[in-house]
Amino acid sequence: MKVKEQDTIDSYSQSQITTKLKFYQEEHRRLTVLFNITRNISTELKLDKLLRILMDEVKRALKADRCTVFLLDKHRNELWSKVAHGEREIRFPGHLGVAGYVATTGHILNIPDAYADPRFNREIDKKTGYHTSNMLTFPMRNKLGEIIGVFQVLNKYDGPFTKEDEQLLDTISVISATQLENAQLYEEQKKTFDSFIETLASTIDARDPLTAGHSHRIAQYVDAIAHVMNILPNRREILRYAALLHDYGKIAIREAILTKRGRLTVREYSHIQEHPAYTRSILEKINFSNDYKSIPIIAAAHHEKIDGTGYPKGLSGNDIPLEARILAVADVFDALTSKRHYRDRMEFDKVIDILDRDTSTHFDEICVKAFKKIKLDVLIRILEDGTSDLLDKKDLKFLNNYNVNQLLEALKRHPRRGEDKLVAGTFNKYYNKAYS
Repeated sequence: MKVKEQDTIDSYSQSQITTKLKFYQEEHRRLTVLFNITRNISTELKLDKLLRILMDEVKRALKADRCTVFLLDKHRNELWSKVAHGEREIRFPGHLGVAGYVATTGHILNIPDAYADPRFNREIDKKTGYHTSNMLTFPMRNKLGEIIGVFQVLNKYDGPFTKEDEQLLDTISVISATQLENAQLYEEQKKTFDSFIETLASTIDARDPLTAGHSHRIAQYVDAIAHVMNILPNRREILRYAALLHDYGKIAIREAILTKRGRLTVREYSHIQEHPAYTRSILEKINFSNDYKSIPIIAAAHHEKIDGTGYPKGLSGNDIPLEARILAVADVFDALTSKRHYRDRMEFDKVIDILDRDTSTHFDEICVKAFKKIKLDVLIRILEDGTSDLLDKKDLKFLNNYNVNQLLEALKRHPRRGEDKLVAGTFNKYYNKAYS
């Protein structure tokens, strides 16, 4: 009898231990999930990336096939998501469907059979080819208790979503709401900053219509070069802003000299050469955040030369910021390939000859080599900025197979037939304006 009682006690104790162990394991998993989400989103302010992180983390945490974070656009009364697993941007009226119901009422919807629920919109599955089995949709609230969006998780792998899933998603939504609002605010501020930079750049075009579009093309060229060089996105962004503003100092150049169509005198040319210094002086008065403090320095150094003979400071080699060395290549290329009322574009191979000739004296060799790896369709799009409606998509697709180096090789072989002729002919069709 005592043996049986002991066996029962041991069995009961083992059951308790197993239950507690499972509880602690699940609690550990839950805390790990919350820690990972908090760590991964705490410093992310780019909305696209933040949404992707949240969706990936929730999908993994709830062991589901898909997750979408819908944000509420109060001005348009719409729910939208820039990215979603398996889909592109989604945008629809804020009261429609399951997500709309949750956003409107604030209720949690845990639906074990989507097709049995009248609120589920089957048309979405028909359009996408996806089959929704079960779903958990959860409201997301800010600190004021206002609904700012909705989490929607689809197709849990091991059956319907549980109460534990609801509790976990509740905690995740609280953690996520503040960072999502911060990201939206950051995006709005960035849009304002972008429009401010664009407005500054356009003032130079307004002063000198002859070079209209120059700064915007330069911004595209430097980004293409930076892409080839695998420069990090934040540095590419700084480079783009510096490119847009590199000639801003021309606002301080006398209009009679800036718009003069004839040859400049020595004194006039000397005055023109002051514009990079003016650029730096003016831009340094703008209260750039720490991330953008280098913009005035980069913008003002686009006329510096590798051998130290440039201006305004006579910097040489690595003393010139890499971004400014990239800017120098783009600036000269655009100057030589821009059509003026007094001349057509310089022949393309001659432009490249000038870049090659001045490599290691004026230009950084690495930057010139990177320029030559730009795809031809990218180059044509920039060259013809503003007339993209005249570009044939088939031609662009074909030119995407070749870069500047490959075009130069084709031109050197004096193409008369075959692939060389096709590459050179298609490129020159646009470069020489043969389509107009």
